[in-house]
Amino acid sequence: MKPAIVGVVIVGLAAAGFFGWKAQQKADQPGIALDTKADAKAGAASGAPDSAGGKGPAAGAPGGAPGGAPSGAPSGAPAGGAPGAGGPAAGGRGPGGPVGVEVGKAQIFSMAEEVTATGNLRARESVVLRPEIAGRIVQLGFGDGTAVKKGAVLVSLDAALPQAELEQVRAEMGLAKSNFQRTQDLAQKNFVSERARDEAAANLKVVEARLQLAQARLARSQIRAPFNGVMGLRNVSVGDYVREGADIALMEDNAVMKVDLRLPEKLLGRVKVGQKIDLKFDAFPNQNFPAQISALDVTVDSNGRSVIARSSVVNQRSVLRTGMFARGNVILESRPQAIVVPEEAIVPIGPDVFVFKVVESKAQRVKIKTGLRKDGKVEVTEGLVDGDVVVTAGQIKLRGEGGDVRVIDPSKPRGPVGPGKDGGPGKDGAPAKEGAPTKEGAAKEGAPAKDASLKPAPTTAPPEVAPSKDAKKG
Repeated sequence: MKPAIVGVVIVGLAAAGFFGWKAQQKADQPGIALDTKADAKAGAASGAPDSAGGKGPAAGAPGGAPGGAPSGAPSGAPAGGAPGAGGPAAGGRGPGGPVGVEVGKAQIFSMAEEVTATGNLRARESVVLRPEIAGRIVQLGFGDGTAVKKGAVLVSLDAALPQAELEQVRAEMGLAKSNFQRTQDLAQKNFVSERARDEAAANLKVVEARLQLAQARLARSQIRAPFNGVMGLRNVSVGDYVREGADIALMEDNAVMKVDLRLPEKLLGRVKVGQKIDLKFDAFPNQNFPAQISALDVTVDSNGRSVIARSSVVNQRSVLRTGMFARGNVILESRPQAIVVPEEAIVPIGPDVFVFKVVESKAQRVKIKTGLRKDGKVEVTEGLVDGDVVVTAGQIKLRGEGGDVRVIDPSKPRGPVGPGKDGGPGKDGAPAKEGAPTKEGAAKEGAPAKDASLKPAPTTAPPEVAPSKDAKKG
């Protein structure tokens, strides 16, 4: 019997070595991972003796106990219930893992409700100089574009005839005064009648009236500045003969300019005198000119259903000119403490508006109410508070009410994707390749091979183990 027993033991040892060698060859192939810890636990639980007489599975036998990776499962599946090295725990985008999103913050921002209107610019005071009488120009007291003071003589016409008439009336005035004085003295002594005294008084008044008329005619030969302003381009020269009402030059007071803006009739109840306006002109596209409403027209235009709002703007450095096209933003209401979010965060769903708020790496869909919009920002009147973090990019990947998310910084450059330290994100923040092993090695934690995600592991049945000597005796 002893030779038979020795033969059986030798055959068993040879079979165990052969099957261990085959299992080692399969483990070296892609997609095969051994979980030594799970095999050891399985062997201990089953109590099967190995070829050396100890307990545990044979060398190279895949673990068949619960908790090990099942046969035929896709490579990269977690062994023993633990997540794989290339799954969400390593920062990858595995099934059910966190979604990469970009975020922004809800902030307090000054918003204003505005309405845009257009109009034409005009000077506060503007006149065209025209003579009241015909005559020849003998003097011009201004140049093109020069500033003049109120009362300055701008144009002088030939005044020889009006001056002569004035001198004649002045002479008659002296005679009329002397006659009235003598008649009054004689009347006191009863040497003349009361009628003679009244005629002398009336004659004096007539001469005084003629004197005023002559002075007025002489004054019309000169054109004076009606206010402080700036002269335009003159159309005449010295020596020209002009008729009554001929255009000589334009004069304007452009220290303060006026703009007439046409506003819709429906805003009549909200527009008031004193409201602020931001004016822009095509000649100065990068400048804002602050103004305010100074008056409203008493009528509404029945053709366009609009009301004219007149505003005043200070003309600093005299850069504004009459006739310029103006665009005005009338500020109806100011909100200095408005909560705003980037407009990219808004997600309309039917008649409602939502945002995804990030709280502790989880996205929550929140219904909000919006208000004003300006420069890529949207006012949130209900649903958010200052400092809330909202998703601005990546909402399309979120499902339902949200889910786990990881924040991506778009300002950081992205290099080639590769596994980082301990299987985590790469050097420049890129996630590691799926299925990449950790630093501790695949055999330590039962992780799959490097390219385990490319093809599933083949389905193999556990090898049979030859019974040991003790088992045969039993």
